[in-house]
Amino acid sequence: MQMRGYLAAVKDAELADVQAAIQRFIRGEARVDSAQFCPSSAQLSIEVRERRLMRELIAKRGGDSPVKLVKS
Repeated sequence: MQMRGYLAAVKDAELADVQAAIQRFIRGEARVDSAQFCPSSAQLSIEVRERRLMRELIAKRGGDSPVKLVKS
């Protein structure tokens, strides 16, 4: 049942956003109630939306990184 919930939560999402969200959960960077349990479908959906928003904002700025670290 948990897998069905995850699939429903990401069915319209871009693969890159899903991968980024999952990586954030694995690294402990995503907001969760308890790190001892798998995230809920709703938490995954929220994180995927946040990753999409960040990707779109970065694309709007015209770069891969939100901050340039080296002068061109």
